[in-house]
Amino acid sequence: MPKVRANNITINYDQQGSGEPLVLIPYLSADHACYAFQVAEYARHFTCFSLDLRGTGESDNPEGAYSTETLADDVAAFMQAAGIRKAHIAGLSLGAATAMWLAAKYPDHVQSLSLHSAWPKTDLYLKTVVQGWQEMARALGSVTEMVVHAIFPWCLTPGLYAARPEYIQQLADFVRSRPAQPLAAFLQQSNAVISHDAEAQLSRITAPTQITFGSMDMVTSTRFADWMTGKIRQSELVVFEGCSHAPIYEKVEEFNQKTLQFLQRHAGALAA
Repeated sequence: MPKVRANNITINYDQQGSGEPLVLIPYLSADHACYAFQVAEYARHFTCFSLDLRGTGESDNPEGAYSTETLADDVAAFMQAAGIRKAHIAGLSLGAATAMWLAAKYPDHVQSLSLHSAWPKTDLYLKTVVQGWQEMARALGSVTEMVVHAIFPWCLTPGLYAARPEYIQQLADFVRSRPAQPLAAFLQQSNAVISHDAEAQLSRITAPTQITFGSMDMVTSTRFADWMTGKIRQSELVVFEGCSHAPIYEKVEEFNQKTLQFLQRHAGALAA
């Protein structure tokens, strides 16, 4: 797989499809493959660049503190190194938090912005949840097993567990098949979640923005919706009913359809 040197680290990425560039930023602990169900559809219309953030997959795992702003700087440097002048930017959870900073700091890089299961500033509830994940990762000594046993139940609904246990197992097997994130890197990434504060950056975002939530999400619930839509000028809201934090796995077809419609509405300007 291709790699580039950007922001003093080596960043691994996957490239698929053809059309205008679409940069997909992974969520906490995940590598580029987390968007497999989306890239299968998006790549029919866009050139998809799916990244491994620092500390995940096959990208470098540098020492020192991570922040969502630093991760955004990494993505901006990646785009420059890969020759991507401007792109559609999408991310879920930590990926969305990173995308907020990218759109605010580097507006000329962003054609459209897709923020899925996002939040502008970490509150006490979210901090407490993430600290629990950190404690379980330490106790298990495995980020992968912590994801399956601790993060999955926050991302997927009880109804999905009951109706499709074999699908839950398939998702768990998929996570276990990916490169394991080192514990230290997970702690740095999750600390970036805890310290995330882009509240003052929202009004700087000028790109057309789609904001989505799962109706049953508790981690980044619709409690953040008005906060974000009120500050981001060209924003629109979509709520996926009956989903938790990860509609990308729970309602794949609906998620892909509604997000692709947004992306296609804002395609075309990059041809100039």
